[in-house]
Amino acid sequence: MISETKQTYLQIHPKDNVLVALQDQPAGSLIYFDGQEFALKDMVAAKHKFTITDMAAGTEVYMYGVLVGKTTCALSAGSLLTTENLKHAAESFSKKTEDYEWQAPDVSKWQNHTFRGYHRADGQVGTRNYWLVLPLVFCENRNIETLKNAFLKELGYTSTDKYEVQVRELVELYKQGKDLREYTFDAAPAHTSQQRLFPNVDGVKFIVHDGGCGGTREDADNLCALLAGYCVNPNVAGITVLSLGCQHAQVSILQEKLKERDPNFSKPLLIFEQQKAASESAMLTDAILQTFIGIAEANRIERQPATLDKLVVGVECGGSDGFSGISANPAVGYAADLITALGGKVVLSEFPELCGVEQELINRCVDEETANRFVTLMRDYAARAEAVGSGFDMNPSPGNIRDGLITDAIKSAGAAKKGGTSPVTDVLGYGQYVRRSGLTLLCTPGNDVESTTAMAGSGCTVQLFTTGLGTPTGNPISPVVKVSSNTSLATRLPDIIDLDAGPVISGEKTIEQLGEEMLEYIIGLASGEYDTKAMELGQDDFIFWKRGVSL
Repeated sequence: MISETKQTYLQIHPKDNVLVALQDQPAGSLIYFDGQEFALKDMVAAKHKFTITDMAAGTEVYMYGVLVGKTTCALSAGSLLTTENLKHAAESFSKKTEDYEWQAPDVSKWQNHTFRGYHRADGQVGTRNYWLVLPLVFCENRNIETLKNAFLKELGYTSTDKYEVQVRELVELYKQGKDLREYTFDAAPAHTSQQRLFPNVDGVKFIVHDGGCGGTREDADNLCALLAGYCVNPNVAGITVLSLGCQHAQVSILQEKLKERDPNFSKPLLIFEQQKAASESAMLTDAILQTFIGIAEANRIERQPATLDKLVVGVECGGSDGFSGISANPAVGYAADLITALGGKVVLSEFPELCGVEQELINRCVDEETANRFVTLMRDYAARAEAVGSGFDMNPSPGNIRDGLITDAIKSAGAAKKGGTSPVTDVLGYGQYVRRSGLTLLCTPGNDVESTTAMAGSGCTVQLFTTGLGTPTGNPISPVVKVSSNTSLATRLPDIIDLDAGPVISGEKTIEQLGEEMLEYIIGLASGEYDTKAMELGQDDFIFWKRGVSL
């Protein structure tokens, strides 16, 4: 996409009437573009956009070849676009209007590649082997935490980290009467850890949430559907469920949702209902015993070779900036095209961040039924937002705006690049499980954790998460790979970033080169050769989407 290493501004698509600054551009800088010369009227920071022609009020502004806004006042060539002079605007969409022909990338070099994963009875292959402990209702959260405290250190899944060492150090100094106001810690206090008791079990994962009762029955059903997806996800070997008993999210609903996803569901499913137990202590004692036995059995499962068509990869962005859509997102999109060309599954979520590119995605759908489902879900979501006085145009966060994403359509046009260019083979509602090879669109909010939570519940065994500002988000069962849009971020926050797409901005690498590197990284990650930074940090985020409005 960027061919000159010294290029300081970029036109993303030939139809665009604005340029993106790749470096800070002082006011008065001369711009030479398409045979014309003009001076910048304002200082334009890297990642922000400026006009290349004079524009009257109401002029349509294009980026990525699509409508992203309309000017609110007259602007001269070389003017900085801001929230004061540009308002959100997006193209309308309707039914599928044309057939789509896809030129798949050459994947011959990976045809015989495999990853070493965990094969499940239903034919799915996991990238990790976890035991999952979850509540059906928030009333059981304290009991979940009790089990977590009882299990993790004793089984060797947690270590004494540097922050515990720091607190211990302060306690000792305080006891000695030391003045702590001028005290500084060592740069890297030592970690202590014990060997895992069950080496083939990658972890015991504990989920807590604030749902299951007190909300709508729709929310209870959706929560059970989501949790059923976590149970069916091939990264999970077995499940312990705690239920109070009287809540909306009944055990019977969870069992029904499991049967919908896998009529032959055969994983160990241990259910403990507090209101049927002799006491809370008795329930927890029984849960500890049965869960320990289950984990020991899961330890007998070993990694075996699997073909790459068994990969299920979610693609997500959060803390996006003005470079996300021209470096990290299209590189992830190319990796997605490689995976779908190999017969794998890719899931693109965040429907509010598809605003303005709907017609393109509709035309990429493999048939009218799939296209119509996408139209219905998008319009329903937008209507729910508008019913409470909100809308997709309110989606960009203050951080997005500060770093160049000043309308939702600008953000969406860049965000959609994560899905690559392959045909859309399926469209799913929230909580539904992935069914088909190829690219699936999954209806979720743009909220980072609500989206990553949903993709794991839809069967994603790895997730690629792009960020321009830095986001520590992870998931309990689905490894989340953090891809920075710029090298400055990767250098500044190396403890949360796994891969750097900044070399695309500098011209050192192409989108295709970086996408291929991502695929190689995924193969190693799926084989258990390394963990992501979010996994190392224990960043196990889980937020259920209540169908009030969440954007």
